[in-house]
Amino acid sequence: MDSPDISRTIDAVWKIESPKLIAALARMTRGDVGLAEDLAQDALVSALEQWPKEGIPRNPGAWLMAIAKRRGIDHFRRNKLTDEKYQQVGYEMEARQEDATPDFDAALDDELGDDLLRLIFTSCHPVLSTEARVALTLKLLAGLTTEEIARAFLSTETTIQQRIVRAKRTLAEKKVPYEVPGGAELNVRLASVLEVIYLIFNEGYSATAGDDWMRPALCEDAQRLGRVLAGLAPNARSARPARVDGDSGIAIGGARRTQG
Repeated sequence: MDSPDISRTIDAVWKIESPKLIAALARMTRGDVGLAEDLAQDALVSALEQWPKEGIPRNPGAWLMAIAKRRGIDHFRRNKLTDEKYQQVGYEMEARQEDATPDFDAALDDELGDDLLRLIFTSCHPVLSTEARVALTLKLLAGLTTEEIARAFLSTETTIQQRIVRAKRTLAEKKVPYEVPGGAELNVRLASVLEVIYLIFNEGYSATAGDDWMRPALCEDAQRLGRVLAGLAPNARSARPARVDGDSGIAIGGARRTQG
């Protein structure tokens, strides 16, 4: 396989596997979303270095997870003398190292499915600004790069990167639990999640700025997120707005921009 083909394959694999990878790692690091993303990025760097020489693994998701866990264990070992909590997390990750097996994808219907749902609710937590929730969700759950998010919203990479960094810092400082809320809070939090998905879709469906009236890639990202949410939490369908796209369940309200 030529180098450009491998690069495109790695990019496609990353967009598919990164949300599952980050979701599982966030649980293992006890809700530290920032660290989970860093470990996942380390695994991606290893893939970029090794796959062109060794070929694409039979199960890319399991390969990435194994590398990310190894990086996590190394990280916690370095910190074990200064943080007892990190020491315990390191032990737990090491004990689970053998779990990074080829059945990684099959786990999506079990624990990993729950992890994805937790990641969705964490990324869209109302403690974050709307802009931060959108940027963080596209980064963690849609697998977009900072450059891609900036281009989609006609912003600078620096601005988007700062939003994402501040969002992860806020989640840590506010000690936002890595969980799916229950009871009355679920409806409030679900509304926040649906708002983010709606905004992503609507920006693609009727762009608020720029020369392009539509950005189909953003619509596709929102539809994919909507399908994930609906598949993992079927009861979410009852809370969606009345006017929706038939295939994805994503609201498509809002006025279309007129020229001039």
